[in-house]
Amino acid sequence: MGKGRMEAFSDGVLAIIITIMVLELKVPHEEGLVALRPLIPVFLGYVLSFVYLAIYWNNHHHLLQVVKRVNGSVLWANLHLLFWLSLIPFVTGWLGENPFAVLPVVFYGVVLLCAAIAYFILTQALISCEGRDSALAIALGRDWKGKVSVVIYAIAIPLAFFIPWLACLLYILVAILWLIPDRRIEKALTS
Repeated sequence: MGKGRMEAFSDGVLAIIITIMVLELKVPHEEGLVALRPLIPVFLGYVLSFVYLAIYWNNHHHLLQVVKRVNGSVLWANLHLLFWLSLIPFVTGWLGENPFAVLPVVFYGVVLLCAAIAYFILTQALISCEGRDSALAIALGRDWKGKVSVVIYAIAIPLAFFIPWLACLLYILVAILWLIPDRRIEKALTS
């Protein structure tokens, strides 16, 4: 089956997720910069989560540029990823309202970890659909970024019980790791 509907549906879901997140940024009732101070943690959480969603959207887009078709397994794997991404507004809001509190930091990390695992499952479903010698399989290779991300999340989540701010720094580190452009798929498209 074609990939167009899955791509359009995913784009729509991600747009809704971002819209839900931005609606959590409440407008202050007073004027002046002092009125913005309580919003700083909420805004910073929004920025980090927006970056994560942008990374997932960008990588999802690249994945679907390489593949020619999808099957039922890919559709379910994609829905699995979208499920975890749809929880980002909740954990972002909780973290923003309770900066560096243990459970919000832990749950934020759990959602990020589960989204990373779901993305890996999606890539494996796409490779299975396209074939082990496909352009996507060759482009992804060993996927060291994906594996390193999961390891960092696995370290950050238990660390959040003791040093929540350090766990948050590790979440930021993973985002920075993924912001560095990955040209593997673009190279596969041109060759």
